[in-house]
Amino acid sequence: MILDDALVSEAASLLDAYRQARLHLVTAESCTGGLVAACLTEIAGASDVVERGFVTYSNESKTEALGVPVDLLQKHGAVSAHVARAMAEGALQHSRADVAVAVTGIAGPSGGTPTKPVGLVYLASLRRGQEPSVERHHFHGDRRAIRLASVEIAFNLLRQHLP
Repeated sequence: MILDDALVSEAASLLDAYRQARLHLVTAESCTGGLVAACLTEIAGASDVVERGFVTYSNESKTEALGVPVDLLQKHGAVSAHVARAMAEGALQHSRADVAVAVTGIAGPSGGTPTKPVGLVYLASLRRGQEPSVERHHFHGDRRAIRLASVEIAFNLLRQHLP
């Protein structure tokens, strides 16, 4: 996928703001498959802000890499506010970052159900020592559009944790 120029520009602005605030961030991604981290690391010098990124596409990887409880996945499913929050919390616990953002959803074109349709995405962000923020979105369009919209919201959530 070729990165969206507007998102790369937004990533540069976000990195500058984090750099000035002396904050480091970590990403935990499922349906975006590392796209949030890819947009951020498209910018030279991102390594002084981006501490690491987790791509946890499977339920097993969410548990192994981020410590998302198996019973949480079984009870609520991977695409849920509960799991998005646990992913953000786990990303902070397994990194040295100050702020985490997590994305889990159904980008399609298949995989949707009546209760969890294609385009349903949960995002969570968390600054160390604060309460997490979790958002539910239902994006429309093809797989690419859903993933890019998710990145845009992830950047908005990261902005909320700046001083």
